[in-house]
Amino acid sequence: MKGIWKKVLIVAGVAAISFATSFGTMVYMAKRSKSERVATAETSSTFKQPVRFANYASVAAENIDFTKAAELSVNAVVHIKSIANPSGRSGDREYFDPFEFFFGDGMRNYRRQPRVGFGSGVIISTDGYIVTNNHVIDGADEIEVTTNDDKKFKAKLIGRDDLTDVALLKIEGDDFPVIPFGDSDALKVGEWVLAVGNPFNLKSTVTAGIVSATGRADLLSGYSGNRRNASQEKIESYIQTDAAVNPGNSGGALVNTRGELVGINTLIYSETGNFVGYSFAIPISIVKKVITDIKQYGIVQRAMLGVEVSDLSALKENSPEEYEKLKVKEGVYVARFPSNSSAQKAGIQAGDVITAINGTKIKNYHELRGQLSRYSPGNKVEVQIQRGSDVKKFTVELKNDHGTTDAIKYQSPDDILGASFRELTRDEKLRLGVNFGVEVTDMKSGKLKDAGLKNGFIILTANDNRVSTPDNLIKVVELIMKKDPDDRGLYIKGFYPDARKVEYIAIDLND
Repeated sequence: MKGIWKKVLIVAGVAAISFATSFGTMVYMAKRSKSERVATAETSSTFKQPVRFANYASVAAENIDFTKAAELSVNAVVHIKSIANPSGRSGDREYFDPFEFFFGDGMRNYRRQPRVGFGSGVIISTDGYIVTNNHVIDGADEIEVTTNDDKKFKAKLIGRDDLTDVALLKIEGDDFPVIPFGDSDALKVGEWVLAVGNPFNLKSTVTAGIVSATGRADLLSGYSGNRRNASQEKIESYIQTDAAVNPGNSGGALVNTRGELVGINTLIYSETGNFVGYSFAIPISIVKKVITDIKQYGIVQRAMLGVEVSDLSALKENSPEEYEKLKVKEGVYVARFPSNSSAQKAGIQAGDVITAINGTKIKNYHELRGQLSRYSPGNKVEVQIQRGSDVKKFTVELKNDHGTTDAIKYQSPDDILGASFRELTRDEKLRLGVNFGVEVTDMKSGKLKDAGLKNGFIILTANDNRVSTPDNLIKVVELIMKKDPDDRGLYIKGFYPDARKVEYIAIDLND
């Protein structure tokens, strides 16, 4: 009899524990769902998306059905064809038919052919906004989008960001299928994901894999050492997966098993150029910030702490005595501050180690940049630091790279310089005795006028780069504007045709 009552009590106890566990789980999921409604509503106010809510519940691998996620994704992933017309730029490939050359009209039929590239993109709003990789459309004069139902559209480039490798396109139309945004911050190592794209121009290809790592960095720069504001460095905080990704997948979707967009596929790690087991995606948490800024301002609003930092691994190598004094072995070492530093004003000191931003642990420089890329100038963040044996927290107002909290509007290089430019004809080059150069035309208010230049000036070089076409000059200016404000100097060599005296002019491109 006692044995029976003992079994009854055991069963009752197990039932009570199960009930308590189930009730606690329901309360947690209700709170989680509420917070996700807020985040999703904010996103849908910028891009036209249906409101969807993600619930992260673990599922046994053998019970996962990928078909629903695939069906929700393939119709919103598009094929992108980028066409760069020949323009005489260095790097443009030349194509010719040897049979036509030798048996046709010879050199008269030798002509430069457009460069054509292929990739993928993801429709992220019902009115036709598409996100892709910047390297898919970089340098393109024409962009053609083909949807999964074989409809073709001419796409307009809304804006692009080289540092995150993200670009935003627009096609005309309504009621396009979209992939709803998920939560890339909630991804867990080992979680199943799908890569959807057009590898080798094979449309609507779906592959599956697991998340191998998050926050993966140092894939592009390979640089470790002292860092300034580093506004020109690539932002790396990738989702690593083992889902098969190949050339043509760039710009395609990484989705979770609920069919929610959690990343944009962008890189593979390979010595052959094809998939060998590792692929990388930009987290959607970063992508959303970039495309929202591009749509609203035409340029990404980057937030800066105002610190010059070093990875602890670099500090250990370069200053082992200083490294040994530290009480933590993960974080970012504050080396010094630029002028007008908001971090310094908040109380952070040289020698501090930044260990967290808004409660998110920071292990290295790339994780710091990845976290800051989610914020805008004017936002305030809580910075946790280790100072000796003490842990301190400071509230820092983030600034842009101009040292203000104002929104920065996009300015084209032509607008910054305040002029138009014309490529010299062959006869003009012969008459002037030069092999390259562009003429300044249509002078208006801008940096060139401020420097005293006038219409007719022939620019030969810009920052020691030969200038043969207006595009050559534009690219030099674009690269300069990506640098830290202290390094934005343009150095021009040229002459006036009637004077024939070479002049050297230094121009500060800061506001």
